[in-house]
Amino acid sequence: MSTPERDLIVGGQAVIEGVLMRTPNAYAIAVRKADGTIVNTSARLPKWSDKFPILKLPVLRGGAVLVQSMSLGIKALNYSAGEALGAAEEVKEVEVALTPAVIEGEGDFAGITGGVPGLFPIPTQSKPKDELKKGATAATIGSMVFALVFQVLLFVAAPLLLTNALFIGAGWATPAATSTANSTAPAETVTPDSTEKPWYTNTWEKVRFYLHPVRPSVAFNLIDGLIRMTFFLIMIFGFSLIKDIRRVFEYHGAEHKTVFTWEAGLPLTVENARPQPRQHPRCGTSFLMVVMLVAIILFSIIKFDSLLLNFLVRIVLIPVVAGLSYEIIRLSARKEGGFVFKFITKPGVWLQNLTTKEPDDKQLEVAIEALKESLKLEPQPAQPAVAPLS
Repeated sequence: MSTPERDLIVGGQAVIEGVLMRTPNAYAIAVRKADGTIVNTSARLPKWSDKFPILKLPVLRGGAVLVQSMSLGIKALNYSAGEALGAAEEVKEVEVALTPAVIEGEGDFAGITGGVPGLFPIPTQSKPKDELKKGATAATIGSMVFALVFQVLLFVAAPLLLTNALFIGAGWATPAATSTANSTAPAETVTPDSTEKPWYTNTWEKVRFYLHPVRPSVAFNLIDGLIRMTFFLIMIFGFSLIKDIRRVFEYHGAEHKTVFTWEAGLPLTVENARPQPRQHPRCGTSFLMVVMLVAIILFSIIKFDSLLLNFLVRIVLIPVVAGLSYEIIRLSARKEGGFVFKFITKPGVWLQNLTTKEPDDKQLEVAIEALKESLKLEPQPAQPAVAPLS
């Protein structure tokens, strides 16, 4: 393989009984059906930045990449469900309109947008052909909204409320509602009086007491981030115990082994992919870990004395956090063997011991086919003109 080909950065995502592979200008999904055959679909990736040049700007491109990657990932899951779980006759006619987009520059670091299996609802049954055609867009939007609401509640609202209650209960901070400009000593923790009051009144007063807003500090956001990360680890560990998700994690490992094979300049064969590592530093898992670290810093800078405002600002800043994290990893990846890149991606590599499992040869075959199909759609380098023989 020529040097220009090896310079193509590829990445992917595990789906149901298959793998989505992405190259800078194309994608392909390969799925193994119940009868053992492998089917695939592929297409070129049009660029949003052609229509919206502003999306070429740093940070903005990262936020846009997050949105389009979620969309493509969910569509790929729906496609794989139709092929892997559908009845033989029904699935033969299934067509899914996959219309993803890619931001200029995203292909330079395609791996970071690979989805972590389990963060989005995974279909458990196929849909009829007509329903897929009519409801593909609505289903995709519905899945994205559900996933976003679930993740906002679990990874934003819950950690913020728990950290606030912890700081109030432990007396580590003065509630913003009761602090004064001349107060320098920490506030005393006063438990609300519960004598001769109905239980629901006592409960409400206790809730209000622990939810007095605390102005976030670095320590506050560090604990908030640790709680968020703990939730994330518990969720991933729980998913790893589910048989069907474990199969997805095996395909996740197959995707990484295939990418390593490509990056090593080896022919894309099962024999070459089998000994490769299943933990890859450019995995989406590493990206998510960096997102959590960036959030701790950013939320310590932009803060309010209102619990509601602190919650809302975390929601509004999600695209900014994603964009900054994207730029950090993309910049560090230019020297992938350097200390900074290894330091940033090390937690994600450790976490991949949970999110990837050792694949078998049949799963490697699927991942390899997905990458080969995607590579077929990459623009080929111009061949030098050959003068006709005289």
